[in-house]
Amino acid sequence: MFGKRLLVAGATAVLIAGLGACGGGGGNDTRGVDPAAVTDVGQDSAGTAQEPSPSPDTVSGLRDSFRHLAAKTTRATRPHLVKKCTSATRQVRHTQRTGTGTHRTTRTWYTTERYQSCKKVRTGTETYTRTVRPQRWCVSLDDVDGDTARDDVWYQVTQATYAEARGTDEHARMEFTPSGTGC
Repeated sequence: MFGKRLLVAGATAVLIAGLGACGGGGGNDTRGVDPAAVTDVGQDSAGTAQEPSPSPDTVSGLRDSFRHLAAKTTRATRPHLVKKCTSATRQVRHTQRTGTGTHRTTRTWYTTERYQSCKKVRTGTETYTRTVRPQRWCVSLDDVDGDTARDDVWYQVTQATYAEARGTDEHARMEFTPSGTGC
């Protein structure tokens, strides 16, 4: 029984890896997969699905302060590239076979085909706006994950979490998944 389950799990892994390499697999899409080949990963002994555990990246604490850093940009120059095309021709070989056996003949002829040969060439420079620092929204927490020694820890958050932090009172409990640390 255990060997059969291991064999089915191995076959499933090979199938998923093959589909992922071809770009056809991925996600939770099980269409076209043998239902017997699907293992019971993520299920308890009774066969029911387990509840997902909270993300280990989620932090909680008391809201201390918040900060919005606007994007920082500067002007810079780069080569200006222009697509330049030229007309060109090439010889195309054609063959035609007729007959069978010893009476088989091959006729070959050539035609001239026109095409466009295009490439990007540099013509001067252009000025553009380069982003030095992207826009950031930050929230500072006290008592991070219940540790009273961890105060004033800054986290980068989404704009929605930042708006939620602005709407709450100071030292209100918050829980969120940060997009980065520091600010």
